[in-house]
Amino acid sequence: MGPDDALEFVRRHHRAVLATTRSDGGTQLSPVVAAVDGEGRVVVSTRQTAMKVANLRRRPRAALAVFTDGFFGPWVQVEGPVDIVELPEAMDGLIDTYRRIGGEHPDWDEYRRAMVEERRILVRLTVERAGPNRSG
Repeated sequence: MGPDDALEFVRRHHRAVLATTRSDGGTQLSPVVAAVDGEGRVVVSTRQTAMKVANLRRRPRAALAVFTDGFFGPWVQVEGPVDIVELPEAMDGLIDTYRRIGGEHPDWDEYRRAMVEERRILVRLTVERAGPNRSG
């Protein structure tokens, strides 16, 4: 599977597990929801204070396994470098990510306030590698 096929899968399926690297070299796994932005990057909204963010600041690379809502069945893994966008610059991307996953919010002013209160950021992953490329 190539990056384009993986991105198409992520456009349709949003439940995922993000893998980052801890300071001791171990792996931290975090359940997240993911989307694909207009630039073809995989995007995840998270809190600025989350451990995954500290891990990504230290080592800005991640892997993401994306599943269907039924969990068993098709899935993809994407890997690559990440960048972190903080508020206020992140707001447009956070809104775009919400729309791609959940559609229109009933109160965008409320959503914006919540993003600020929760200290939300946007993690953007550029896909360098995608799979699986074979089954066992």
